[in-house]
Amino acid sequence: MSVEHHDLIHEFPEFRDRIHELKMGDAHFRKLFDEYHELTRSIENMENEVTPVATHTEEQAKVRRLHLKDALYCMLNAAAG
Repeated sequence: MSVEHHDLIHEFPEFRDRIHELKMGDAHFRKLFDEYHELTRSIENMENEVTPVATHTEEQAKVRRLHLKDALYCMLNAAAG
């Protein structure tokens, strides 16, 4: 099964420069960014069955990633204004 990549640059290519700026200049954004990408790697391992887990565990991780993505998107939009 092919696993779709969910890194922020693929998710929000229009914010490529802003993502870099916020990673360098905003500690809170950087913390959420790092957590998002670590969780994404973990989910990809679950999807590829490198790390076998219960379906519920995988779904909870995906919900957490979605919440992180929403928070990061809000920060990117706020920085755009």
